[in-house]
Amino acid sequence: MYDEKIYDCLAETGLREECGVFGIYDFDGNDVASTIYYGLFALQHRGQESCGIAVSDTNGPVRKVLSHKGMGLVNEVFTQDGLESMKGDIGVGHVRYSTAGASTLENAQPLVLNYVKGTLALAHNGNLINAAELRHDLEYTGAIFQTTIDSEVIAYHIARERLNSKTVEEAVNRACNKIKGAYSLVVMSPRKLIGARDPYGFKPLCIGKRENSYILASESCALDTIGAEFVRDVLPGETVTITPESGIISDMTRVLPKNEQARCVFEYIYFARPDSRIDGVDVYSSRIQAGRFLAIDSPVEADLVVGVPESGNAAALGYSLQSGIPYGTAFVKNSYVGRTFIKPKQSSRESSVKVKLNVLKEVVDNKRVIMIDDSIVRGTTSDRIVRMLREAGAREVHVRIGSPPFLWPCYFGTDIPAREQLFAYNRTVEDIRKIIGADTLAYLDISRLEDMVGGLNICKGCFNGKYPIEPPKEDIRGEYDA
Repeated sequence: MYDEKIYDCLAETGLREECGVFGIYDFDGNDVASTIYYGLFALQHRGQESCGIAVSDTNGPVRKVLSHKGMGLVNEVFTQDGLESMKGDIGVGHVRYSTAGASTLENAQPLVLNYVKGTLALAHNGNLINAAELRHDLEYTGAIFQTTIDSEVIAYHIARERLNSKTVEEAVNRACNKIKGAYSLVVMSPRKLIGARDPYGFKPLCIGKRENSYILASESCALDTIGAEFVRDVLPGETVTITPESGIISDMTRVLPKNEQARCVFEYIYFARPDSRIDGVDVYSSRIQAGRFLAIDSPVEADLVVGVPESGNAAALGYSLQSGIPYGTAFVKNSYVGRTFIKPKQSSRESSVKVKLNVLKEVVDNKRVIMIDDSIVRGTTSDRIVRMLREAGAREVHVRIGSPPFLWPCYFGTDIPAREQLFAYNRTVEDIRKIIGADTLAYLDISRLEDMVGGLNICKGCFNGKYPIEPPKEDIRGEYDA
């Protein structure tokens, strides 16, 4: 059984990261904790460090929120008995992967707070670029922070704005006017579920419906998992308020013109699940298109096209479809090993790759192989994978990458680190080819990105250094483990 917590002050949270958020309001009064669990399970790829669920009974005692958080995977943190003890018809959940702020329990989400106007629970995906400034101002007016991440900045501002706002959604909008950067928020108040997305649309957020319940989730794959229908995406800059009386109420006061929006293209390249649909674009189709572009722009004679699981597989199929070179499965992936990219420590990334993949020798032996991967960020695994193919008998290994070279850090919530830690920084493509041991190497041309995602306006800052928002003068994202 989980401990019941009635919060008297700002509690624990975790932000400034690439995460997954989920919220649900069951208008029939059914308990939602188990549904949140399965929703988070579908979003596990977005964060494997910690997770949490907070629920409330809209007809129960005021200021009573049941919450449980822990370090590790969703199925490690929650038990059936524990979920059954969390009674409530409205709730939010979160999976976390930190890019700033320590990987500790106090930085786990959701953040639950009890303040003069009532209770709130907040889950957030993204990274604020003015968090340090806002935090400094709050501290000098008496605020005491309990975490090392910027969610508390959002929480404090929502609480303060609520004192002079008629509704909680008005307070959320006012707080959003003060924060700058990337955010998708799911906020639970005593009788409202609120979703908010930053004006640039960096991070995804969508709405679903199942019978008499409404859902907010980072990706549509979470809706499929719980048997909900996709209603629509929350638009960049939009705030939606969900109540039994009014259904979905939309506020569009923060919406920017479409040509100023800047969705994170890395969602389509790597991070989102291939069965998700974000802002009208199938992630799987975008990766197929990336592979087609690689075949058009960087052809090579070969016997076989293979993908590095999982996010390289669709691009490899696209390359095969465009080139006519047969597609094959060369790698067997251990499904119980998490993504090496989102391990917080470099040492963890390096050890994980040794047990993550194995090569089917009979598939690649004496073959000229085109190996498609989604990206090269730190460059800790590419040489090992190429070497594995050669040791399995591959005669040639031609590497194609379904993204441009990463040359600049990301300040908006994806773990693209300082320039000095980026493999392509101060290296030519030929330098990289030699280091990883490939016969040839080519990246997706940056001019192909918009076409890859169906013409959406995207952020390409990590590739060209041109950010939609002026980045902070100093890197405030926290220390990276090398």
